[in-house]
Amino acid sequence: MTVGITFDMIKYFGNDTKRINHALKVWNFSKCIGEKEKISYDALTNLEIAAILHDIGIHRAEEIHGSNAGKYQEMEGPTVAKELLDKYDLNEDALDRILYLIGNHHSYNKIDGIDFQILVEADFIVNAFEDELSKQSIEISLEKIFKTKTGIFLVKIMYL
Repeated sequence: MTVGITFDMIKYFGNDTKRINHALKVWNFSKCIGEKEKISYDALTNLEIAAILHDIGIHRAEEIHGSNAGKYQEMEGPTVAKELLDKYDLNEDALDRILYLIGNHHSYNKIDGIDFQILVEADFIVNAFEDELSKQSIEISLEKIFKTKTGIFLVKIMYL
């Protein structure tokens, strides 16, 4: 299913290769961290789908709000994601969780589970590189955001 959703995400973003590559990287780090942290199969599946689609609302945010700020991505993302996910056989609980993750992935104060924590960590790992964050910013974020042993390990080995 994740492969089909990935192709749907790629079709949706079209020639926006920057956003496609970002989503693929966040998905990969989410999967790696989730497997290493031994989260449940269902949580990992939901996490992977949410990671693939976590920024899916960015184009709609730009169109409607004239901005791709995180709060607008969170507002628009679940609607777009639901449109893409309607053709898949997801139970209501899984769909609700995926949409919650997409709709809150910039709201660190709403982290309420290991799947959410991993998504935030994976997104940060990718953003640290893409946004060329300073070592100091990474150190502060490591202390404030990261909780999983795997995420902490990856940040330390990659950036510090």
